Amino acid sequence: MKVNGLAAEMQTMRLDAQNSIRPATGQQVSADFGNLLNDAIKSVNTLQGQSSDLATRFDQGDRSVSLSDVMIARNKSSVAFEATVQVRNKMVQAYKELMNMPV
Repeated sequence: MKVNGLAAEMQTMRLDAQNSIRPATGQQVSADFGNLLNDAIKSVNTLQGQSSDLATRFDQGDRSVSLSDVMIARNKSSVAFEATVQVRNKMVQAYKELMNMPV
């Protein structure tokens, strides 16, 4: 076992890890979080639209849409919406905690 070789490899890995870490600015983090939240809301909206479309097609007698397809789509959109509501609740709770902190 070559200890010097392992030590040198560990040293280069440590230097690579330090060089790859870039401090994020507050604006960058805020923009990234905003984009993530916006994408999540768009995804929920898309799921709800697909669910509504399938339900309408099923109600109109479209034979290519089964009841199980409609129920699965509705449950997916429901779960996505509930997750979004929970995220919103956590954000409101965190905001209230920040506002109640002494300065």
